[in-house]
Amino acid sequence: MPAETTVIVMGVSGAGKSAVGSALAVRLGRPFVDADDLHPQTNVAKMAQGHPLDDDDRWPWLDAVGAAAIAAPGTVIACSALRRSYRERLLVAAPDALFVELDVPRAELERRVRVRSHEFMPSSLLDSQLATLESLGADEPGFAVAVDPAESLDDLIARIEAELGRRPTA
Repeated sequence: MPAETTVIVMGVSGAGKSAVGSALAVRLGRPFVDADDLHPQTNVAKMAQGHPLDDDDRWPWLDAVGAAAIAAPGTVIACSALRRSYRERLLVAAPDALFVELDVPRAELERRVRVRSHEFMPSSLLDSQLATLESLGADEPGFAVAVDPAESLDDLIARIEAELGRRPTA
């Protein structure tokens, strides 16, 4: 996989995007961006109040994520990228990007969002995220990874890195 390929670790809240993305960036020796840090304050406030974002809320945020990909090609980005149209928007900015979808069992997602403390994503929004999720299509650049809750982060990163190594170089 070329060094300038952007890797976008995607999935719903609680899937582990930030943990996986940051660990993968370290393993690959690349910069890491957590798309949560790019939300405008209006989005943060809306989610903190338990209200899901709509497309009008997401477009400017996705543009900021795309700008981060343009600014540093080869970055690993943690971003929900829940819908195909969102991924298509990101591909306009980073046409060589690969998506890594974290597929986590629902019971594990519920456990994770219940026990963690997230600045603005309450566990009540998990259902709306799951309803919004459109898994990667076979014609989209990337792959899904089934996450076993018993697997170590290191082992998961090794599996992802191996799959990235099998991706075409052009």
